Amino acid sequence: MATQVAHLDFERAIADVEEQITALRTLARERGLDVSTEIVALERKLDDLKQDTFANLSPIERVQVARHPKRPYTMDYLEMVFTDFVELHGDRQFRDDEAIVGGWARLDGEPVMIIGHQKGRDMKENVLRNFGMPHPEGYRKALRLMKLAEKFRRPLITLIDTMGAYPGLGAEQRGQGEAIARNLREMAALNTPSVAVVIGEGGSGGALAIGVADRVLMLENSIYSVISPEGCAAILWKSAAERDKAATAMKITAGDLRGLGVIDEVIAEPAGGAHSNWEDTAAALRDALVRHLAELRPLPVDELRRVRWEKYMGMGEWRQAR
Repeated sequence: MATQVAHLDFERAIADVEEQITALRTLARERGLDVSTEIVALERKLDDLKQDTFANLSPIERVQVARHPKRPYTMDYLEMVFTDFVELHGDRQFRDDEAIVGGWARLDGEPVMIIGHQKGRDMKENVLRNFGMPHPEGYRKALRLMKLAEKFRRPLITLIDTMGAYPGLGAEQRGQGEAIARNLREMAALNTPSVAVVIGEGGSGGALAIGVADRVLMLENSIYSVISPEGCAAILWKSAAERDKAATAMKITAGDLRGLGVIDEVIAEPAGGAHSNWEDTAAALRDALVRHLAELRPLPVDELRRVRWEKYMGMGEWRQAR
């Protein structure tokens, strides 16, 4: 579990109360004082503060929570939600991309294929993981694992958490756009159940390349969008400083996207966000995955593909050009 948490600006009052609780406990331990009544009162105050603060987050504040450096990543959920994980490497064409991790695991005792973006916790790991931004070989590795899941008729689970696909020259030379497009096409036609979960930042085609699933879920404080608020603001208002306005206009939060029918469920996070309580977040994620897969597993392949097709063709509003 994450114990040392960096605090965002709007979490300052929460941090102050946490520091008071820590100071009281230290004092009690060092001097043998009974301060249990005071600690209980402060803990009650802390719970109320978390509830009030996180119930009223603005879209740009949810963006900050989605990007929180102490938020659980794919590898963390692999330890807390799944068992018997066996990582599979490489795309069999160029190299192994560490920004995408995947392999066989068990969920509630049942074998599944799990694929997800992976960011780093420090500079060394972020260099290794390329800050969670995959190259084309990462998406080709993901596709290889999707096809393995299909071959052995096992469910596919993907965990989305990336700023986007890596836009570097080498990635473009090796076919970044083609790799993403191929994944979109192949995921739409997979002959096995699939569930995608946005666990943090779902950015552009880099997220969608592992996100075309039968069910798409989002953690409460995650975001999902074709572009970052900063990028949108720079294009529309000619200044990244207008990111607050962009975040609101873009409808990128889980609640907005559920209302628009883009996602199927919002998974509630503990008061204080996923970064403040990894275990409860993992338990909520596990319950949602088990429930959705139980609904999808009995469906015949033809029915599964038909419902998936109708799901994506039904998104958005179409107007006939005059």
